[in-house]
Amino acid sequence: MATAISANKAELIAIANAVASEKMIDKGIVIEAMEDAIQRAARARYGAENDIRAKLDPNSGDLRLWRVVEVVEQVDDYYKQIDIKGAEKLQKGAAIGDFIVDPLPPIEFGRIAAQAAKQVIFQKVRDAERDRQYDEFKDRQGEIITGVVKRVEFGHIVVDLGRAEGVIRRDQQIPREVVRVNDRIRSLILNVRRENRGPQIFLSRAHPDFMKKLFAQEVPEIYDGIIEIKAAARDPGSRAKIGVISHDSSIDPVGACVGMKGSRVQAVVQEMQGEKIDIIPWSPDTATFVVNALQPANVSRVVIDEEEDRIEVVVPDDQLSLAIGRRGQNVRLASQLTAKAIDILTEADASEKRQKEFVANSELFQNELDVDETLAQLLVAEGFGALEEVAYVELDELAAIEGFDEDLAQELQSRAQEALDRREQAARDERRGLGVEDALAEMPYLTEAMLVTLGKAGIKTLDDLADLATDELVEKKRAEPRRRGDDAPRPAPKGGILAEYGLSDEQGNEIIMAARAHWFTDEDEPAVEAGEEQAEGDEA
Repeated sequence: MATAISANKAELIAIANAVASEKMIDKGIVIEAMEDAIQRAARARYGAENDIRAKLDPNSGDLRLWRVVEVVEQVDDYYKQIDIKGAEKLQKGAAIGDFIVDPLPPIEFGRIAAQAAKQVIFQKVRDAERDRQYDEFKDRQGEIITGVVKRVEFGHIVVDLGRAEGVIRRDQQIPREVVRVNDRIRSLILNVRRENRGPQIFLSRAHPDFMKKLFAQEVPEIYDGIIEIKAAARDPGSRAKIGVISHDSSIDPVGACVGMKGSRVQAVVQEMQGEKIDIIPWSPDTATFVVNALQPANVSRVVIDEEEDRIEVVVPDDQLSLAIGRRGQNVRLASQLTAKAIDILTEADASEKRQKEFVANSELFQNELDVDETLAQLLVAEGFGALEEVAYVELDELAAIEGFDEDLAQELQSRAQEALDRREQAARDERRGLGVEDALAEMPYLTEAMLVTLGKAGIKTLDDLADLATDELVEKKRAEPRRRGDDAPRPAPKGGILAEYGLSDEQGNEIIMAARAHWFTDEDEPAVEAGEEQAEGDEA
């Protein structure tokens, strides 16, 4: 038997070297897997209750087997313990607490044992290979990688990356792109996840970063950091926009990205299956950037609403269809590029809207401030659109209006504050009439008008408010498309109960947590009462 084992030494080491080289893992991992397999086979031969160890020399292939036993005063486990008398026979001078190595003869692998050992080694090697793949790709997210299409399953493309496989899911592919097995394909490493079946490498050809990386490969100035792509938006397979800026005033960012006779941008377009790319200069000024983003349409005026995070763009009547684009593509890409919601209006629409706002605000000031039409229109013309603006603006600013003096300004502010007080009292009466608890009025950020809205929605107690999620309370309503056919169905705008008041998510969280505070107080009270009763009992 010893001769047979000696004959297999070189073979074991050769197998370990071959597996380590093929799977690109450490040879020590393969040796460790072999030792584990030999240990399991030895336990099946000598008894699974024994603590059996195996050691395989990675250079010579020598195999050692031994059983480890602990020297104890009184034996409880005869497989893993030995008394002092028996220990003396194995090792002279043994003391209680020592661990003695009891050598075992080599074993022959039967068919079942060999199969089990093979499975153990395969599993260990497979786990090591998966760990190696994950460690290799986990820090490469955002890189472009080239692979070979291995197969197409249910619309998903499986790509052979050499040392691993990646998948381009259907939603990350360029629409209408034809891919065949054995085609070479470039894609962006979008995400790498560790899963039980091995690392999952998700690739993308539709992500805006894929376009950014392609430009970095084609334009040396981007790779060197002289030109920076500040924003990118894509409608995969159709059109894309990128905003670029140069950190060197002598280099034109748009021209550098286009290249001589369009050579650079054409290389990117070909890789993206003919996707048209608009390269526009980026600007830190939002209005300027929006005008650039809506090219080739001409823009007359840009109005930015910072509170609503929306931008209203006015264009000439003959530029409306160009600004919106086919199926809204141009304005949609511009919105993604600027990270702002954009509304497109014609000159006529904007004029009509301004006129309606002017009339409505003038009537508001006439009714609430008890002033004549001329004075009300003067306030609106100066930019005042709400009672709060009149009531709380600096007195000097109001008095500086042509035709106003300090006395008139004070009188207007006094009337505005009285009107706000009347509104607050009316809202308070309505809120109480709806049965909304006074406790809700103590919540942060909630006004009487908001409480009326809550009451109409059936939120009347602290528990009702506490049961809400943040998005149910303050999520903004989805804006309806500005232009639809008259017969087209209009989706019901969704949003939180207080969506119209412009509360932020942080404020919504604070309101709900304040409403839930009494839950935790109620939980603590029984413990406090129990402690007081215990204290009274001790005194008695």
